[in-house]
Amino acid sequence: MAAFFTAALKSFQGGEKEPPKEPPKVGKAAALPNNMTREEFEDYQRQLLEEKIERDKAFAQRKAERATVRIHLRDKYHLAQDERDDAQLHVAGGAVELPQELAAMVQSEEEEEEEEKGSTGAFAFLTKLREVDLPALQDRALGSMDEVKEKCALM
Repeated sequence: MAAFFTAALKSFQGGEKEPPKEPPKVGKAAALPNNMTREEFEDYQRQLLEEKIERDKAFAQRKAERATVRIHLRDKYHLAQDERDDAQLHVAGGAVELPQELAAMVQSEEEEEEEEKGSTGAFAFLTKLREVDLPALQDRALGSMDEVKEKCALM
């Protein structure tokens, strides 16, 4: 298709032919950009490869951290596990350390879940009632009643 348009364009320009292309250069000049020596070029390629490997490792680590968070959340909400998350952990080496923010988030969710489990019984209200400071509550209520009596003429 491209050849058809190129030929049509050349026919409109008067049929001028392109000058023949030069054969590719052989040796160092063809492979080495920007007047680099062979050693500089190899060092540059090695550095690029090392940087790519580091980026790939960091990316795999982040993916494994996300997979770990998803696994914890699925455990919390009793959802089905996903095999892809296990595969991500396997690719990263199995043991993944979560960043402190994510670990704190997962830990706080687990604590909330434990508190909910402990207080879901029939007598949960009574256990919370024990924590109320009744004398302080009584003093506050009587103080409020005295204030209302002073303000209200009917009482």
